Amino acid sequence: MSEMNRSLPGQADEGAWPDIRSHEAGQKHTARKAVKQSSGSLTRLARICAGGTAIAALARPVLAQVESEAAASAHLFTSSQVVGFSVVIGVISAALLSTLWLVRQRGNLENESREIRSALSDAHQRISQYQALIADKNRRIVVWDGNERPELLGQLPAETGAPQDSEFLAFGLWLKPRSATELERAIDRLRGVAQSFDMVVETSREEILEAQGRVSGGRAFVRFVALNNLRAELAELKIERDRLMSSISAFQNLLDAIDLPAWQRDTEGRLTWVNQAYGDAVEATSPQHAINEGREILTTVAREHIRVAATPESPFHDKISTVVRGNRTFFDVVDVKLPSGSAGIAIDVSEAASVRAELERTLKSHAETLDHLATPVAIFDGDRRLQFYNQAFVALWELDIAFLESKPDNAELLERLRAAKKLPDQLNWKSWKETALSVYRALDTQTDLWHLPNGQTLRVFATAHPQGGATWVFENLTEQVALETRYNTLVKVQGETIDHLSEGVAVFGADGRIRLSNPAFRMLWGITEAEAKPGTHIRAIGETCLQSYDRPDGWKTFAELITSFDDERRSSQGTLELLSGLVLDYAVIPLPNAQTMLTFVNMTDSVRAERALTEKNEALRKADELKNDFVQHVSYELRSPLTNIIGFADLLRTPSVGPLNERQAEYIDHISTSSSVLLTLVNDILDLATVDAGIMRLNYSEIDLNDLLDDVSMQIADRLQESGVTLEITAPAYLGSIVADPQRLKQILLKLLSNAANFSPEGAGISLECHREGTDFVFSVSDRGPGIPQDMIATVFDRFATGAKSGKRGGAGLGLSIVDSFVSLHNGRVSIDSQPGKGTKVICRIPSINLPHSVAAAE
Repeated sequence: MSEMNRSLPGQADEGAWPDIRSHEAGQKHTARKAVKQSSGSLTRLARICAGGTAIAALARPVLAQVESEAAASAHLFTSSQVVGFSVVIGVISAALLSTLWLVRQRGNLENESREIRSALSDAHQRISQYQALIADKNRRIVVWDGNERPELLGQLPAETGAPQDSEFLAFGLWLKPRSATELERAIDRLRGVAQSFDMVVETSREEILEAQGRVSGGRAFVRFVALNNLRAELAELKIERDRLMSSISAFQNLLDAIDLPAWQRDTEGRLTWVNQAYGDAVEATSPQHAINEGREILTTVAREHIRVAATPESPFHDKISTVVRGNRTFFDVVDVKLPSGSAGIAIDVSEAASVRAELERTLKSHAETLDHLATPVAIFDGDRRLQFYNQAFVALWELDIAFLESKPDNAELLERLRAAKKLPDQLNWKSWKETALSVYRALDTQTDLWHLPNGQTLRVFATAHPQGGATWVFENLTEQVALETRYNTLVKVQGETIDHLSEGVAVFGADGRIRLSNPAFRMLWGITEAEAKPGTHIRAIGETCLQSYDRPDGWKTFAELITSFDDERRSSQGTLELLSGLVLDYAVIPLPNAQTMLTFVNMTDSVRAERALTEKNEALRKADELKNDFVQHVSYELRSPLTNIIGFADLLRTPSVGPLNERQAEYIDHISTSSSVLLTLVNDILDLATVDAGIMRLNYSEIDLNDLLDDVSMQIADRLQESGVTLEITAPAYLGSIVADPQRLKQILLKLLSNAANFSPEGAGISLECHREGTDFVFSVSDRGPGIPQDMIATVFDRFATGAKSGKRGGAGLGLSIVDSFVSLHNGRVSIDSQPGKGTKVICRIPSINLPHSVAAAE
């Protein structure tokens, strides 16, 4: 028995151990056969005995009758009676012989029964021996016989965590997931295609089991053996080896995927493994090709230096220059010395080195640029110490160069300026200084106005750096403040002067809208201040004044003179007799900046008029001179700074002036954008004024609509990119041509697309759909913005009606008004379809004039 137990776990009895189960089944079969034969013999014996008894029962009345007849007729012996008697004697003899034969057969059956009982006892004894052999505590056998429920034999040690009941076959409950999956697949192949297997599985308690699967006698057997001692240790080492090989493969695949050359060498310095990036760097067809040819990425001197410098405790780490694909390249090399050789990796730092050098050159260039600026600039580091200052800073504060070169602290610098009485006087100096130095903790730029004791006004910009420190910029606003003061004073004097004149005065702009009026003007014409408020068109004022004077030489003439765009603007004067009896002497006087002034003098009382005329004419002359001086001065003061701003902005963009930093370039872009917006606004106002004056003329020409759409899409590209939206143009392959004003038609499309981009959310899209309906060109612009309420659709074409509150940026509200005006000039129609929250769609129809026959044929 012990020898059999020792041979079970080994490999020598792999094909023999299932015969134990087969032998046990054979013994059970032999026992069952013997019992069956014994049962059959006993049945036959019972039948024979039953037959003999029946014969004896039949013979007994015959014998009795024979005896009675023999006794009654003893004296009558005939030949027939002798024959009958002989027959009876023969029957009795046969019955006796049968009885003797049955007794002998019964003895034989008892002997055979004793032999069968002895064989059955031997079979039970052998079955018990086999079961004791199988039921070892270190192994368990699972037997599948067809589709019947499997039979479990034996058991495994409790420390393995294997269940002892039917849950044993739920391998996922007590085996590790990987082992459970592999075992279930092997059992499926064993039962399905009779594929044997030998494997090692690991339980959840870190125990090692050996699993063997075999097929014998139409049955599938799986034996689980708990390993111990040397075999368990070997199995654990195999599992650990598989895990390590998987990890090594994963790391090698990772190194192959990164774009950093990596290598491994033996103790002799020869390459044993390289990654794909190494092979590409040495221009090898594959990593193995680089190993076979011994292609080195580092020079011999560098490799020798690494070999000498690297130790197991201190890896080599330094920058090395080499040549890769014909270009000089700098690598940051890390090489680790190992007992089996060494391993290293190289990081390309060439770009970082060039960027660092470029940064140093840029910083030097910026320092030189800032040093030549007229704006004082000072830069402090993260420790709040002065690192840079320009000449304008020195000239502003008149500080000692030696003190500045000592890199003073920002607080120390403020204390020095306060001691020299160069900073504004403060009631709480400590609180003011803490507020000024809080820029180092602020997220946004801090702006403040400093009114210095010497009369200068400075706007101070303090911006914290992301890496620590701050930049202080001091803008001198002294001249600007003085100019604004003089301008405000001049405006106030002008208003006070005009308001106290007895003559009626009204000033109109180039668009025919009133700019200002005095009380005398409103009193003479009998209108209220609300009816003559600034921005009211001259036509509305004329309609209000018709009740006082309704002749053609009145306000109709004034409107023509004021809204005229003649090259030479002319003045006019005359006398009006109002329906109320007042006699007014009027004058239409052109002013600079396309403005016009109307003056009215009450001439009703000739005496008072003559006396007042002398006084008022002088006052009017002085007012006119003051007005002219004021307008000229304001015009010059407004135009000159704007011209300077535009010119200097363009000049700063030129490479000859020098490079700009990111913030300066951003400021220049804002200046240019604001100038463009101002130019667009002026052009829009002039266009509307021209339309209102009725002098707008269209320059008709034949336009290729496909070229027009291409031109519009190119011009609107920057605006769309700024708003973060996309444009989709839907049009037939050939739209043909149309006779219209190309400039105004393009302006219509640009205004509609800009308006849609302004009200579309970022990342959304706007669409332009174009098609032809007969000779008309029909197009629509759609957006996915907030939409327009129904009560506001009727007012969207009004001038200065803006929806800036819901758009990305505000405007003057003239875009849709210009579109409506230009479409009307083309005898077209424009309509709007919009719902709140669902976007807006503007549809325009432009008819063609004298459409060419070629285009008509194409249609």
